[in-house]
Amino acid sequence: MSRTIQFTDRNFKLAVVQELMYDQELLPGFSLREYAAEQGFTYDGGSVEAVPEALAYFEALEVPVELAEKITKIDMDGGNEIYLEIAPNWDGEDGLFDVDEFADVEHFPHLKSMTLFYTGKDEALETLRARGIEADWL
Repeated sequence: MSRTIQFTDRNFKLAVVQELMYDQELLPGFSLREYAAEQGFTYDGGSVEAVPEALAYFEALEVPVELAEKITKIDMDGGNEIYLEIAPNWDGEDGLFDVDEFADVEHFPHLKSMTLFYTGKDEALETLRARGIEADWL
């Protein structure tokens, strides 16, 4: 049985899953439209809010430890597929997907660069840079 990464920050996990699922295609893809049809729920496609069922899917998604070495960069961007599958009309104007906790970087020994949504917490950038990770705001 495969071990999985235990994340402390949901939004850090989402940024990692974006890289593994949509950029590298190492995890099976997720389509909100297909998932809603399979699970029998509806959602407001015009809302900027997260669809609870989509968020729950990603919270429950297991990321195998073996994939940690594949993460060399994380580029958070409002146009990333994962965010649009969770909140189809999200405009990036709120902190819905901001990362607040960076303890999860310990799982990713090859992580060299991160582009983050702006939170104003410059100490976060300094913490990442002290670990040898090039970190900047989007």
